[in-house]
Amino acid sequence: MEYKDTQPYAITVGDLVQKGKDHIPEELLSSKHLIYNSPAALAFNSPGAQGFGVKRAGLSIPGSIMLLIGPGCCGRNTTILGEQGGYQDRFYFYILDETDIVTGRHLQKIPQAVAEIVESRREKPSVVMLCMTCVDALLGTDMERVSRKAASVCGVSVVPCYMYALTREGRKPPMVDVRRALYSLLEKQPRHRRTVNLLGFFSPLQDDCELYPILRQTGIKQIQELARCRNFEEYLAMSQANFNLVLHPESWLAAQDMEKRLGIPSITLTRLYQVSQIHRQYMALSRVLGAPIQDESWLEQARQAVEAVRARYSGTTVAIGGMQNGNAYEMALALTRYGFTIKEIYASLSPDDFVYLRHLAQWSPETKVYSNLSPTMLYYEGASHPVDLTIGKDAAWYHETAAHVNWDDDIQPFGYAGVLSLLRHIGLALDERGKNGR
Repeated sequence: MEYKDTQPYAITVGDLVQKGKDHIPEELLSSKHLIYNSPAALAFNSPGAQGFGVKRAGLSIPGSIMLLIGPGCCGRNTTILGEQGGYQDRFYFYILDETDIVTGRHLQKIPQAVAEIVESRREKPSVVMLCMTCVDALLGTDMERVSRKAASVCGVSVVPCYMYALTREGRKPPMVDVRRALYSLLEKQPRHRRTVNLLGFFSPLQDDCELYPILRQTGIKQIQELARCRNFEEYLAMSQANFNLVLHPESWLAAQDMEKRLGIPSITLTRLYQVSQIHRQYMALSRVLGAPIQDESWLEQARQAVEAVRARYSGTTVAIGGMQNGNAYEMALALTRYGFTIKEIYASLSPDDFVYLRHLAQWSPETKVYSNLSPTMLYYEGASHPVDLTIGKDAAWYHETAAHVNWDDDIQPFGYAGVLSLLRHIGLALDERGKNGR
């Protein structure tokens, strides 16, 4: 693809919807052009990046450790991020040299390296995660076989996970496959009728999320999340669940694998910021479970918060990025309905997003959509079209003088509680900006 001008590529929501989901412009598809890593994108454009990339996600199993196998450059941010997250003592590195890459000799050494790491630990780990990079993807390494060999040598379960940026556009992207890998150690057990697993995130939902009491209304006694497992035994008990609630689309492969291996079926719930849609989703869950759900108190509280925000901040201009806890297009639709004016969105686009874009086009057809990863973003200058508020770290980088809501904490917002938290953060950011006279 050639770029013939010096303007960042953007397309309005109205024009996108007119083109349709089967004709997404190539400029918005990272597989169709060179990827430009602006400072706005560097923090997330990697399956091993800041937040929960493959490396940190792979350590979600209690008591696990990880051996990262790759050239030195592939682990460049692991030490810093490990120190920030407090898990640096669980990372080990096998640095590949040129001979390893050319001959593949490292494959013979990995089992012994794993055994030495396990032996050096004061406490025996529950599992060793082998984190592989694009080098072994290009070599066509059978990492399942290497893991089995390593397990037989060290006496501990060894599970491969793949930090393959090359597969990001494929059927099993890294963040999808690592979720499958995390639950692969679960073995079939008798299922408990009043137990459910929450799948989707590597950290827990916010403590005040109404989903917990709502599930208890339906007779659920035990609600299990990987991030809340205190030890390996609690992790293994997740195979006793009667069903899974899938809260993030990247967990569908894991859910399908668990249904095939363990006989645990799944129900999908979507993270939403539209209050009316959250209510409809809970009513649908009630019908599926065959049990009444009373959400009126939370619904009314959220509606009041929306009306308060609408009265105070209606017309506030907003730019929404992709680096935040939500779907940028669904969030844009929600905030537009709450009285905000969404000027710009910077986020990856898939056909599934058109369910939100079609409605957004009715409310705000002139909202512009950009791709953080497009080379044309070299020419983007936020100062030429300022906004009052940004949501997401990437959007904040483009608009330095705006009020900022990063909205990327590890603890995950969900449901009415997520809406209340987001609106509260927006109000605080805008009020602080007003105090500073910007």
